[in-house]
Amino acid sequence: MTAGSLPELLQRRAAEQGAEPAYVFLGERGEEVASLSYGQLHHQALAVAAELADRCRLGDRALLLFPHCLDFVAAYFGCLYAQVVAVPVSPPRGTRVADATRAVVTDCEPAAVLTVAALRETIHAALARVCGGAPWIAVDRLPPAPPGLAPRPCPPDSLAFLQYTSGSTSDPKGVMVTHSNLVANQEMIKHAFGHDERSTVLGWAPFFHDQGLVGTVLQPLYLGTPGILMAPMTFLRRPLVWLAAIARHRAHTSGGPNFAFDACVARAARDGVPDLDLSCWQVAYNGAEPVRPETLRAFAATFAPCGLRAEALYPCYGLAEATLLVTGSRKGRGPRTVRADEAELGRRRYRPTAGAGRTLAGSGLGLPGQDLRVVDPDTGRECGVGQVGEIWVAGPHVTGGYWRRPVETAATFAAELAGARYLRTGDLGVLVDGELYVVGRLKDVVIIRGRNYYPHDIENTVQAAHPAVALAPGAAFSVPAAAGETLVVVQEVRQRTADAVDVAASIRAAVTREHGLALGDLVLTRPGRLQRTTSGKIRRATARQRYLGGGFDIWEDAGRGRRDCTEP
Repeated sequence: MTAGSLPELLQRRAAEQGAEPAYVFLGERGEEVASLSYGQLHHQALAVAAELADRCRLGDRALLLFPHCLDFVAAYFGCLYAQVVAVPVSPPRGTRVADATRAVVTDCEPAAVLTVAALRETIHAALARVCGGAPWIAVDRLPPAPPGLAPRPCPPDSLAFLQYTSGSTSDPKGVMVTHSNLVANQEMIKHAFGHDERSTVLGWAPFFHDQGLVGTVLQPLYLGTPGILMAPMTFLRRPLVWLAAIARHRAHTSGGPNFAFDACVARAARDGVPDLDLSCWQVAYNGAEPVRPETLRAFAATFAPCGLRAEALYPCYGLAEATLLVTGSRKGRGPRTVRADEAELGRRRYRPTAGAGRTLAGSGLGLPGQDLRVVDPDTGRECGVGQVGEIWVAGPHVTGGYWRRPVETAATFAAELAGARYLRTGDLGVLVDGELYVVGRLKDVVIIRGRNYYPHDIENTVQAAHPAVALAPGAAFSVPAAAGETLVVVQEVRQRTADAVDVAASIRAAVTREHGLALGDLVLTRPGRLQRTTSGKIRRATARQRYLGGGFDIWEDAGRGRRDCTEP
């Protein structure tokens, strides 16, 4: 079944598969707590569209402020039906509204706020001022739509929603995703993951994040198969409930970033490997940038007794500016890895080595319908064989730019190469035998004495240096010093009983041994002090700003040695 837009597709599914389940929502223990058929979703979306039509003009923005529940899905499609631009945002914790959420609200200027009655009562006062006079609509209290109401037609190039970036290197920006972008990327995901109408997709990623919305919520509807959904907090509290749900619902596809797989391994080490049958899991995608080979190996080894095949592990790469997916492995092939000379990587060159070096995990191959290049970010020329450069992408899934940010849009979406326009991803990578290997983030590269270092390499070394910091988040960055830039690491410590001097000495020795660098400063801080994006990435720029302001709580002073660091 094909359609020009997802709203059109939902209408067809409601007409032809009305009683069939579209979505199932799982509770804290993995039990089914709610469900929606295609018919129910269509009628609830019409009710939302009717309310929006009375309060909004075509192209107005509507803020989607929801806990993780199926009401979000009805509200999202209600916006599409009404030709009102949906703006999903992070749900608040209690009455506290995150700064990023306030920034999104200010930027998009919503004409309405869609939520549920319970949340409206608790959060309205905290956000009312920044939302201006926008009405708050509780979608779970709406009456049915008037008889005969039909969705408004959706031109392919009209704006479907704003996907705000997670802000790992800057303030959140609203990516303008059209209906044609959505359909193009849904077809790419279907092709890359080997999906058909029997492929069950299960996920816990946040609905306001591109992976959660585009990959987990919209792909099942595109396929016509039930989507099995969980709340992120369910996963964070009980990671193995995720795996149990995959086994119970015989999921074909599910995944997450590195930390999701690491969390399952850590919980299995503590509580034991559960008695599960994961042989159904054919696409266990890992969409981190970059994917950690150690994570893949540990996860495959830990859950092999559950029937998980290593070939099911599926590294991929994407970003909101390309709707979601850009490259993917091949179903059933398993990950590809190469061993690279680290010094050469620092010079933006790939040279294979059998000795000491850095193992890179491939993020798959380019997909039909798009053009992927690796380009020297300084000269704008396409890189030769073995050269590391910025990943550039063109295709129908590449979005139109950032909402009301013409300067940033021109800088990111209007790169030219051989007479064509490309999206500059900001990520560094290299192509080896057609496989894309993501090396790092251009803005995060640490330059010490003229040599490039990738912060995640240093962070991985730190976390492997002592049990007290294993799997705990850390941030590596450089700051000005008297003799040039110097390296700083801020590292959370999980084991309260560890000896601070021993932890610090182990970390400093490991960084010197593995990278030939002396730490200018090492800050050991308490758990939860490093901020992450909604997809789990460390906000290194935020950590650097906070460090320069002296804002980190010290877990225990172990001779931090900050004498050579000066604030700008």
